[in-house]
Amino acid sequence: MQIRLTWEDPVTGERKEPLLTVPIALGREFARLPAEADGQRVCRVVLNSLDVSRYHALITIENGQLTITDQGSSNGVLVNGVKQIGSSTCSRQRFAIAPGDTIQLGNYQIAIVMPGNVLPVTTPASQSQIRFSAVTNVPDPRITPLSVSQNHSALPPLFSQEKIDPQAIHATGLPVEEIEYASIGGGLGSFVWVDLLRVGGVSAEHIRVVGIDSKPASRYEQLCLNAQIYPQDRLRSPSDACPDNLWGFPSYATLEAMEDVAKGKWRSALSHLWQVFAEPNLASTYTPKSGAVIAAIDREAARISWSKMFQAGEVRSIRQTTDGRYVFIYTIAQTNNFACKIVRYLHLATGYPALQFLPDLKEYRDRTQDFKTVVNAYEPHEHIYESLAKNGGTVLLRGTGIVAARILYKIYTIRRNSEAVNIKVIQLLRSPKVEGNKYGLAERKVEQNYEFQQFNWPKACWGGEHKFTLETATLDQRQHLLADWGGVTTMNRSDWHKIITGGISKGWYEIVYGEVQRVLPHANRSGTITTVSEPGAKQEIQLEADFIIDGTAVDAPIAESPLLADLINQYQLPLNQLNRLAVSPDFELIGMENQSGRIYAAGAITLGNYYAPVDSFLGLQYAAFASARSLLEHQKINSTNTLKPLVMSRSLRQWWKWLNNRSPD
Repeated sequence: MQIRLTWEDPVTGERKEPLLTVPIALGREFARLPAEADGQRVCRVVLNSLDVSRYHALITIENGQLTITDQGSSNGVLVNGVKQIGSSTCSRQRFAIAPGDTIQLGNYQIAIVMPGNVLPVTTPASQSQIRFSAVTNVPDPRITPLSVSQNHSALPPLFSQEKIDPQAIHATGLPVEEIEYASIGGGLGSFVWVDLLRVGGVSAEHIRVVGIDSKPASRYEQLCLNAQIYPQDRLRSPSDACPDNLWGFPSYATLEAMEDVAKGKWRSALSHLWQVFAEPNLASTYTPKSGAVIAAIDREAARISWSKMFQAGEVRSIRQTTDGRYVFIYTIAQTNNFACKIVRYLHLATGYPALQFLPDLKEYRDRTQDFKTVVNAYEPHEHIYESLAKNGGTVLLRGTGIVAARILYKIYTIRRNSEAVNIKVIQLLRSPKVEGNKYGLAERKVEQNYEFQQFNWPKACWGGEHKFTLETATLDQRQHLLADWGGVTTMNRSDWHKIITGGISKGWYEIVYGEVQRVLPHANRSGTITTVSEPGAKQEIQLEADFIIDGTAVDAPIAESPLLADLINQYQLPLNQLNRLAVSPDFELIGMENQSGRIYAAGAITLGNYYAPVDSFLGLQYAAFASARSLLEHQKINSTNTLKPLVMSRSLRQWWKWLNNRSPD
């Protein structure tokens, strides 16, 4: 008998859907899982969490009935959100399970699906992506992915080589520029790295940035707007992380408090400062307004002469040169002509390769070409809220993280301002969330299936005990730690508590549990019908909705980027356990060393190495400082001292220039 187990990776959110033959063993260590059970070969599934026992449970068939047997695990098994086994004293207890049920082991929620019960999905989870437009830099569901071979076929034959002679590059007749530093991406990751270089004494003439949009915060700003975070709304990033201010002082909270004092708003000013000094136990964590952050980044970009360093284009391939440097070829924006840059120190900050879309929703859109009814939360979808405000309707919401919470808040606001229309939200979850992630004695609070924590990672991951633990952990330990610390969370805010509890009591907000079987267009009107098998139920239910919003907010694997896929394939680069780029503690790309040249990386493409919150303001700054230390060491060896160490005297001088908005030169 075969069954499909489906779950989301607790760190990356990537959907796993293996089709397995029973019996199936689940646990933390592959070597501890049995190869055979009652003379039958066992399929072994490894779950990387310390809350999962080395050999946790076994799924078998007994008298035609699917059964899960605890193997003396420490934390037991939950079936459909109900604790079945309390402790190791209840070892080897058996419980019947059925297709449609969800079992929970540690922080893994695994749904059981019979292969024949679902509408065939021709789009695998690994290919359900929405890519960013090379023209607009925003998510566009109509973009067809460019394969590595297609990418290669358009390039000069020279770029099929592993190492290229610089003279041969010049001989192509293409525009070629030789430069000391270059960053690929052009977003916040590039901005933070370049900002540190400029403060460190590197002139704008020695730096180039290649990306899509001339504003470093452009994509970030657009994603915020799509996720219903407007300039007056507060972000999720903490007050001590300022991408425009590498010193972190004055922080956004301090600046906002000073502005409030100037306006005579003493109570508001003191509340911001109280949030900073009391967080997170005595007050809600302070987070800055989106508009204030974007304005500050724009100000700093102008101060460091970003426009002189930036060139609009799309990088297609990166190669080592025979003289110890690197070359990358890119298409120049608007003309689509090729150009090359030869660089000694290269920085990769390409951001999300694409957005992961739920496979059943991607299948629906591929089949119907309906891009208005079913959307991803990060796509432009303002038309949904305009329709709700005018006509009312039902929204089926998927996901329970910060993005889903923001969408719920947006719909709540529309209901409050449009009381004459009937608006309803159905939140579809696979199973009840009754326990939060655990690590040691700590456990996240859970309420109405939302797991509350101020940020995706515990605060100790940013610069405390967890950070040092991760740096010294072995590869296996790192897998377990990241799985236990990570996960989808939302902020513990009183207004969101009231929205959820109030919505349930008033009947406009409903939570439904189950595994999606199929999504079809409504036969008699616009909208959709989602067929769901409820946990433990013998029959299916149908959910009618005018719109479906995927609020899971998961980024796609890096292999979905033709540039990164080409680089990985050409040089056989190692990937870490999360299939992201393997980097050293100083964020140097392992396997790409080339004499005096070095490549560094930052952001989401480095998740799973020696630092946890890499895709955050503070994470980008941490990566920039780590790579700068490495650069200083390499430059000592090669006698190219364009970057100066940020000693106290230089730091104070540069901070004063920053404070007064003067050029760092």
